[in-house]
Amino acid sequence: MSTLPHRRARHAWIDRIPAALAGLCLPLLVWWAGCMTDRIRPPGGRAPLVMTLEVTGYCNCGICCSWERSWFGLGAPVISSGPNKGKPKEVGITASGTRARRGTLAADTAVLPFGTIVEVPGYGFGRVEDRGGAIKGNRLDLWFPSHGEAQQWGRQKGLRVRVWKP
Repeated sequence: MSTLPHRRARHAWIDRIPAALAGLCLPLLVWWAGCMTDRIRPPGGRAPLVMTLEVTGYCNCGICCSWERSWFGLGAPVISSGPNKGKPKEVGITASGTRARRGTLAADTAVLPFGTIVEVPGYGFGRVEDRGGAIKGNRLDLWFPSHGEAQQWGRQKGLRVRVWKP
């Protein structure tokens, strides 16, 4: 029994391993979860334009983004099924070349060009980085991580939003 305290003192560093691992891994996990990414905020010193839009939700799924899986393994694993039918498509990449994430908006770029910041009540701030085949005129699509969340948002007509164009 007298050797137990000595042995415990000699290996005390083992007790600190979980805390050290947490200290190393936690910042990586926070970054990966998106908590340390840049937040979308309106430019300072400029008054917003108020617009009334029809706002819908979308996600990366084939239903929302018009794509199908190539089941024969020939060519690209995912092909477009809308206006670009048969062409390869990279899922989750917007028309501006960025990866879709919370805050990604799709709009008619003749009305709201890429880079436009929009504050949507109930969603928050977003940036126009995408466009869609059905997005024409005063319409806006909000990106959600799942189809269920996009459906839960639904279609909201006559929503007043604040807009900061680039």
